[in-house]
Amino acid sequence: MEWITALVDLFLHLDKHLGTVLQDYQGWTYAILFAIVFCETGLVVTPFLPGDSLLFAAGTFAALGSLHVHGLFALLAIAAILGDSLNYAIGAWVGPRAFSGRVPLLNLKHLERTREFYQDHGGKTIVLARFIPIIRTFAPFVAGVGAMNYGKFLLYNVVGGVVWVAGFLYLGYFLGTIPVVKENFSLAVLAIILVSVLPIAVEFLRARQAVREVACGAPPHDV
Repeated sequence: MEWITALVDLFLHLDKHLGTVLQDYQGWTYAILFAIVFCETGLVVTPFLPGDSLLFAAGTFAALGSLHVHGLFALLAIAAILGDSLNYAIGAWVGPRAFSGRVPLLNLKHLERTREFYQDHGGKTIVLARFIPIIRTFAPFVAGVGAMNYGKFLLYNVVGGVVWVAGFLYLGYFLGTIPVVKENFSLAVLAIILVSVLPIAVEFLRARQAVREVACGAPPHDV
């Protein structure tokens, strides 16, 4: 599985890859970063693209003077917002057709439950999903499938996109050039990925605990 090895190498040595891109493409690097963030957030089929680690690495190179950090922030925030908007639009277009009754495994009741969930918890989900790899790519799509009010979606989309990009980009800008981080960049990127995935693990464990308590007849804790 050479592609898996290549993908792991891309994530763990993103500093080297981004450095090569800067050297080869110079000003076009901004367009390349825009495209990656846009695709990672906007296309359901590309959740494997780097997100958090890419922002951190870009912030590090901005601190070294290779990129303009504030311009990069504005550009990538727009990419993240537009990406989620496209994903929502795809979900809104696909949803009614997928749940029309022609596909046996897709029950209309599931769509109604999705709509109810996004009516009650959609805003929080859109913002928090920004910080969870893979989930970040699917959340806006599901919001579109569930016909979440677009005005509400757009508000939380903008808030989540701005906070996400600013958080990781400026984290890289202020911490990425610290000698201990710079010398152990691969470990720093790996730590970012693990921290990003941590919420999924916590929620998974809490859900499993709740199921066990129900199975044993005990009242479940709030999840």
